[in-house]
Amino acid sequence: MVRTLRPRPADSPLVDLASNDYLGLARHPSVTAAAADAALRWGAGATGSRLVTGSTALHAELESELAAFCGFEAALVLSSGYAANLAALTALTAPGSLIVSDAGNHASIIDGCRLSRAETVVVPHADPRAVRKTLDAHPGRRALVVTDGVFSVDGDAAPLGELAEVCRTRGAALVVDDAHGLGVLGAGGRGAPAAAGIAGAPGVVATVTLSKSLGSQGGAVLGPARVIDHLVNAARTFIFDTGLAPAAVGGARESLRLLRREPERAARAREVALTLYGRLTEAGLSAVRPDAAVVSVRAASAEAAVRWAADCRAAGLAVGCFRPPSVTDGVSRIRLTARADMTYRQLDAAVETIIATAAPVG
Repeated sequence: MVRTLRPRPADSPLVDLASNDYLGLARHPSVTAAAADAALRWGAGATGSRLVTGSTALHAELESELAAFCGFEAALVLSSGYAANLAALTALTAPGSLIVSDAGNHASIIDGCRLSRAETVVVPHADPRAVRKTLDAHPGRRALVVTDGVFSVDGDAAPLGELAEVCRTRGAALVVDDAHGLGVLGAGGRGAPAAAGIAGAPGVVATVTLSKSLGSQGGAVLGPARVIDHLVNAARTFIFDTGLAPAAVGGARESLRLLRREPERAARAREVALTLYGRLTEAGLSAVRPDAAVVSVRAASAEAAVRWAADCRAAGLAVGCFRPPSVTDGVSRIRLTARADMTYRQLDAAVETIIATAAPVG
């Protein structure tokens, strides 16, 4: 099936279970006001790369606050979460290095592995024993293990505590893509590494996006100060890219501050996800129990998933539609993203719509 773009209006009438705006902050008045204020003060664009004219005091403030919130020593803001993953994987490895990558990792991780020129071994999904065996088979090599913190297709969390211990005992670094954990997991939404107790640990690096729970745009790498200093000097997606626009920086910083003031938003997003899962499975649908805010519901085929999503849209509900080649296991799904700002009435209506438009699986 050919994919097509569907521009949305500024004020869509659809109930949104398709976007990654988990905390409902993209349109929060204080967030949009902060973005507008940043554009008025600093300009529409960053005007250059971060190493030339693209770094502002606003960028430095966001980096400091983001690192402190997530429990890391330092942070570096880039133009996207995709760029952050490419930066970490290419700058922290070299030809001759070994990367151990989870089979369920995001495309940006896969591309980072390819660009790194390191040897990449793909291991079964969420399997610390397979990671251990792979590292043991390559003793003495510079090694890096990379995993999503929360996997974007099924919404399950990686066993970060076990992975960190495997890496610690074998001298490997651990890189966690926490795009779907920040704002949802951990105390007050501090992320999957914080929830696992490994934030700030030696040898642990995290990447995040500012475009999901923080409702803005951009990405960041979090880790020890020496690692961040190295990225400033070695990461091509940082050195040769224009800095993140001030409006996005200002909006993300305000979202972060709002989350610190209202930590209950993280718990609410998880509550909505579990409610969706519980009610849909009670109705006989096949769904994966969510660890964060993503709820994956199996469809009978790619065609059925497309039709299901279209029927939901016609009934006033936007849902995601994942099918090959976006999913490597060949299982097509509709993908629901829970939102902390959903009302109980919206939640009831969404469940009714999904059930009413579902087709039998298998």
